[in-house]
Amino acid sequence: MSNRDIAQAWQYHNATKHSFWSVRNDPHRLDWANEPLPFKVYRDLEPLPLPRELPSAGVAALDAIAVPEVPEEERVPDLTTLASLLYFSAGITKRLRYPGGEIYFRAAACTGALYHIDLYLVCGDLPGLEAGVYHFGPHDFALRRLRRGDYRSSLAEAAGGEPAVASAPLTLISASTFWRNAWKYRARTYRHCFWDSGTILANLLALASAHRLPHRLVLGFVDDVVRELLGLDREREAPLALLALGRTTRPLPGQSPPLTPLHLETVPLSRHEVDYPELRAIHRASSLASAEEVAAWRGGPPPLPLPAPGGRLFPLQPLSDPPSDPLEQVVLRRGSARRFAREAISFQELSTVLERATRGIPSDCLGSRGTGLVHIYLIVNAVESLPPGAYLYRHREGALELLREGDCREQAGYLALEQPLGADASADIYFLSPLGPVLERFGNRGYRAAQMEAGIMGGKVYLAAYALRRGATGLTFYDDEVTEFFSPSARDESVMFLTAVGVPYRRLRS
Repeated sequence: MSNRDIAQAWQYHNATKHSFWSVRNDPHRLDWANEPLPFKVYRDLEPLPLPRELPSAGVAALDAIAVPEVPEEERVPDLTTLASLLYFSAGITKRLRYPGGEIYFRAAACTGALYHIDLYLVCGDLPGLEAGVYHFGPHDFALRRLRRGDYRSSLAEAAGGEPAVASAPLTLISASTFWRNAWKYRARTYRHCFWDSGTILANLLALASAHRLPHRLVLGFVDDVVRELLGLDREREAPLALLALGRTTRPLPGQSPPLTPLHLETVPLSRHEVDYPELRAIHRASSLASAEEVAAWRGGPPPLPLPAPGGRLFPLQPLSDPPSDPLEQVVLRRGSARRFAREAISFQELSTVLERATRGIPSDCLGSRGTGLVHIYLIVNAVESLPPGAYLYRHREGALELLREGDCREQAGYLALEQPLGADASADIYFLSPLGPVLERFGNRGYRAAQMEAGIMGGKVYLAAYALRRGATGLTFYDDEVTEFFSPSARDESVMFLTAVGVPYRRLRS
């Protein structure tokens, strides 16, 4: 399969759409006795415990979310900073015991709370940590070394010579173990790979800003090389994204140690696994095969113009003096809202959420300022000073355009797969992508990039909402019905992600 055969992305996307009838005719039932472990556990590797005393970076969450600029100075994170990055992005922040076991809550939201995203790191010598390739285990907050030695040259080559990777003392890599999500969501899991990796990356980008670490997201890389470097199972796991962190002027080693195969045994996830070939098919179809292909693929997003405004514009009015709660405190506070109170938030609060979440993502292919591959549409149910109805966010104008006025609560609940949260939210924020030009520019891998950008911005919405002491939750949706609802503006666009924002039924106390 070729990345340029974009029929593959369309085939996957259309086959995994939800509709009124697809949901009702679906015979799938959860096999609770076969529920997978939420962790990847290596049987024989010694844990390297991470520091548990994690001081705050002292930066307000709303400031950390907002900063798209990459600091220029040389910065090499130490082990304590690395531990903070890992804990506040993918660590276990709460544990709830019940008679049948224990529920783990993580720092970032994940579809179905199934936590199929793992973080790996490739580093040179860091203060407190030897050069190597490591896996982060949230279950015991420890690293496990998969390879000893400096493999950054191999990673930089796989990234097509991406300068940020070549100059980074540390690169974090997100990867999915498909079955841990496919147990519930089956073939739709490939979408969730990027939603769930995106929410983790939203935390990491904010944390990197808070710690003044240069950072750049890299979505273009030779998949097989990164997979081999991490020892991932070709049939069951997939690398998703690289995040280069820090900067050093010391040159990379001329050559990395040989990439010998890793034969590392892990604890079985469940009694048996169900195979979904669609996941492998779309991953292979969107893979890049050589460093030269990566270098040719890299570049800015295509122009995605919006039609001229035809409705009333409401310029955003961000809060002039927003809350200054530290980022780490907000991450610990965050949790997907289970019920909204059908109360209004202010237009200033909604404006602040949108403005902070859409300042850009330092990346090899996304918009470094504003949105790159997605447009944002909203259903407003209860926002002070804003008529209820359907809206389009016009980033360049910094305004919401009213597409259709009127009470849309019933439609909002229906479009969110008939989940009450969609109707009860103060506002539902939809991320849609004009996939035609995106796939034309980036090939099948553009599908990954559009989903990832939406997931990251959705994760930023989470953080901004909780920084304002409001609530947020990610929801799934009826694909084509959403496009139809926002048409004609959204006629040629496809839904990537949905985040609902509102007042939690049980008000936040801390």
